[in-house]
Amino acid sequence: MSSPWEQIPLFALPETTPTTSPSSTDDVLPDDDAVSVDADVDVAADRADSEPAAAAHPESLERSDVAEAESTSTPPSPETDSEAAGSAAVDGDDEDATGSETAGNETAGSEEAGSEEAGNDAAGPPVWEALPAGEDADGHALIVTAAGTYTPSGRELTGPVDSVEKLDKLIRWASLTPLGAPAQIWVVGQAACELLGWIIDPGSEDDVDDMEALRNRAAQELTAVLHATLTPMLNAGWELRGDPGHVVHLSRSIGNFTSMVDVVIEPYVWTYWNKDFGWHNRVGDMGILGSPTAGTYLPDDDLPAARELGRRLAWCAQHLGVLPGPTPARTGAALVDKIKRERTRSGKGIVVTTPGSVPPLDGPPRGDLEPAVGWTRVPDAQDLDNAHRLVSIDQRAAYLASAGMLEFGYGQPQHLTGGAAAAAAVGDKGAPFGLWRITLPPGQTLSLPEKLPLPHPHMLADQPVQTWVTTVSLDGLCSPVADGGIGAELDDLDITEAWVYPQQGRALDKWAKILREARKTAVDTDDEATKRFLGTCYKGYIGRMVNPDMWTAKQMQHHHQPLWRASIIAHCRWRGRRVAMRIAREHNRWPVRTVTDSWVYLLSGGEDIADPSEALGKMSVEKDMVLTDTLLSDLASAQDVHEVNLAIKAAFADNEDTDDDEGEGAL
Repeated sequence: MSSPWEQIPLFALPETTPTTSPSSTDDVLPDDDAVSVDADVDVAADRADSEPAAAAHPESLERSDVAEAESTSTPPSPETDSEAAGSAAVDGDDEDATGSETAGNETAGSEEAGSEEAGNDAAGPPVWEALPAGEDADGHALIVTAAGTYTPSGRELTGPVDSVEKLDKLIRWASLTPLGAPAQIWVVGQAACELLGWIIDPGSEDDVDDMEALRNRAAQELTAVLHATLTPMLNAGWELRGDPGHVVHLSRSIGNFTSMVDVVIEPYVWTYWNKDFGWHNRVGDMGILGSPTAGTYLPDDDLPAARELGRRLAWCAQHLGVLPGPTPARTGAALVDKIKRERTRSGKGIVVTTPGSVPPLDGPPRGDLEPAVGWTRVPDAQDLDNAHRLVSIDQRAAYLASAGMLEFGYGQPQHLTGGAAAAAAVGDKGAPFGLWRITLPPGQTLSLPEKLPLPHPHMLADQPVQTWVTTVSLDGLCSPVADGGIGAELDDLDITEAWVYPQQGRALDKWAKILREARKTAVDTDDEATKRFLGTCYKGYIGRMVNPDMWTAKQMQHHHQPLWRASIIAHCRWRGRRVAMRIAREHNRWPVRTVTDSWVYLLSGGEDIADPSEALGKMSVEKDMVLTDTLLSDLASAQDVHEVNLAIKAAFADNEDTDDDEGEGAL
């Protein structure tokens, strides 16, 4: 028998079916909703948000360190998301809540700057491609190349799959079982697609003014080709869940049992864009497949690509207990559902089964309930004095940190008004989880630092503002000015109305713990590819909590939790403000810009304002640039915040892929 990932000359199924991995026990039994995971997923939701994040770009799509390939359908050079994932206790003030996990051995500089080129120089393959492939995804997924078919661990199964009939035969024989997501068949490489007749030629990006037009054309062509070629499988009893695209959702019912398989067509991921994959004409992190710009995408050649994909599938199955979902957000959701099933069986732990829609408020909220902060100021002479560096510090995995330690409300909220609402905020353990209608005082009437943004994004300098806030912001406003608050008493905030939840607890504590531990493994093994993947999973999932259209299927509606997301955003914002106050006290330095969870400072040559701890939520150096005379002059002569933003953007141009403008707050 040939060694793993070598070509097999003939299509011949082994006499026995592949052995199902022991890790499949969570999702195999038909008496659990796991078997029908995604069975009731709304078709529109499938097409809108549940396409596989683990699919890929055209074979000729350029990677970060590879010369531009010759292809008529190559998308533009991709860009990446900004914030890297973290893995430890939160901010040092609630380590019991987060298990005191540490972030591993990463350095502050490489951690939040993305370390895109780590182990990926031109001299050889990146470090992670040499890591061993486990067997945890065997029995749940198969990989198809033009050379043959393989288990994720690399065991060869058959020769080339050169017809849809053979694909049907392979799927039936393999008897794959779900693992948090339907079983998966991965078609890797353009040559494998051609054997199946899955060929499209939408044209070149040079022929269109808008890449979106090319993408739409390619997506339509792909759907038409698949409809035309999948007839043998449909005649054999398979059904399509939604229109086929770069992922083909197949199901087949036998009695009361429904078997589901997702066929993922790796070369055609560029035919589908959403926020998980990129913005406008850009491609970002593509789930388990990685990021071309960051150098974490699969190798160029088909068999090495198949091997690396198999390794990542096995890694995901081993460390998360699920297959990668249709998008990074759905991977995060699959992990939540795995924990939900375990807690339902054991009767231990918080189980949330209903959505947490925003209650009917008295008047619309002002945009987001809890917006991420975005603020810039013009530096003065004191800021520029002895300034030699422009430094951006960033909370390590800010949203994951907060998700693991916050108590979230669930159940049917109680509506309170007047004195009852104000009284509900007073308790031995503070205010319960909920929404509170308060009055924010004018900023100029408070003794607040002039070189920081106002404590809450809805606050105005010259007039009071009545608005809704989460319990996190209620607590933050009552904190002392030295800790980032306004030092308010509850009476000062004039609480007139509230929605209070009857139950609350750390519903995402285990979810965050699993992601932290998985990330620590990735960091310890220099596996930048899976570390980045985890970042897209938690950011994508938390970002999608706000939109009910992403969770329309009955079995998915409990993932719609906009107040959880609002609380996470608020928690990160208040934590960053507290750190800014600490830096001002210790270093007499004030930020000139903040976006989401990053803060930009002008510092001297040896000044270090980052947190020494590697704990989750702590501040680490994201970008550190020497101030040139030109840049210093631009900052000194800036007349408004727009000119300051332009100068900072120019300074960080070489680190543009890690810019937090489109990081967690944009999800």
